[in-house]
Amino acid sequence: MKKTVVNICRMILALTFILSGFVKAVDPLGTQYKIHDYLTAMGLGSLAHDMLTLPAAVLLAAAEFIIGICLLFAIRRRLVSKVVLVLMLIMTPLTLWLALTDPISDCGCFGDALVLTNWQTFWKNIVLLGAAVIVWKAPTLQPRLIGESNQWIVVNYSVVFILFIIAGRSLYTLPQFDFRPYHIGADLRAEWLRMMDGEESPLADFFIERADDGEDITEAVLNDSSYTFLLVAPHLEQADDSQLDELNRVYEYSLDNNYPFYCLTASTGTAISRWCDMTGAEYPFCNTDDITLKTVIRSNPGLVLLHDGVVIRKWSHNALPTDEALTKRLEDSELGQLPTETVTSKILWVLTWFVLPLMLLTIADRLWAWTRWVRSGKKQRGSQPEASEARSTPTTEDNNNPN
Repeated sequence: MKKTVVNICRMILALTFILSGFVKAVDPLGTQYKIHDYLTAMGLGSLAHDMLTLPAAVLLAAAEFIIGICLLFAIRRRLVSKVVLVLMLIMTPLTLWLALTDPISDCGCFGDALVLTNWQTFWKNIVLLGAAVIVWKAPTLQPRLIGESNQWIVVNYSVVFILFIIAGRSLYTLPQFDFRPYHIGADLRAEWLRMMDGEESPLADFFIERADDGEDITEAVLNDSSYTFLLVAPHLEQADDSQLDELNRVYEYSLDNNYPFYCLTASTGTAISRWCDMTGAEYPFCNTDDITLKTVIRSNPGLVLLHDGVVIRKWSHNALPTDEALTKRLEDSELGQLPTETVTSKILWVLTWFVLPLMLLTIADRLWAWTRWVRSGKKQRGSQPEASEARSTPTTEDNNNPN
């Protein structure tokens, strides 16, 4: 019974840490924004610099994921159980403070994939703390899924996967999984109409106002039955300018095909003028809330394509449409259609490149351990007759002994 309880607690902790680390790694910028909120709420806004918060976001995600993997495979059981207990002893009082003072709306434990209130987070941590105490008291009752000699493979492969394949790819392009209300396939017009009717909508803070005259063109943009390009740059002062030629090329393509093109930013007129002088930009600028823009796309700048109010495509500034993709009108090209890649196919990709290799390694390790055990048993059984014969055959010393 004790072993069963310990391993139930172990699995709860393992799955929680793996999920929490994975969704944070999928969206490192979102995790960075949440760390910034935490530091600001604690009066440590001076530490909320991108050079500190972004590496911290990636390392936090990787640490949670690796701890979960170690719990799942029972790797370094005593050490990991102590680390988990210490973490929960730190996080539980912190989340109690969040619940009592409510300085931020949610803890961000599971990113945008699962939003919990501060009180829900606190009670969740109470359960995890109890589980951590139980695992810490009896770490050796956790059966290993893989032999000690191969545990380094599991850890190293998990580190490479979460740091480079997930977090690194998400930073360079865009998150593989988008849990925000502006994901590809989202009907922004339908959400906007709900808000106009007084209903609750995730687009409550979404608006588009011309920077030159303040005209609100939100409804016009969302109701446009054609295609519309939105260049999203929350702060032009911090925008990456390495792909200016590519951006201007997309703008020229929109002009040639009569597709509206707007740059949405929260920057001031001075910053807009500086950007135009630096880049030669001639597209119209519009003002939008900076938090909303950071939610729309995790790239500064990033490009969004709307069709009839629906988000059709998103591109990071590192992966803009190629020349070959812009040779046809969007109505006649694959670029103007929703991607064929689905959430299911993305999950299968993760299963194929992470879960399956570890499963195969575990099976191979267990088969090898079983084979060694069988060979050892046969060797012991084969040596028993010889030992019995040796015991029954008198030695020279026995023959010379008169007793």
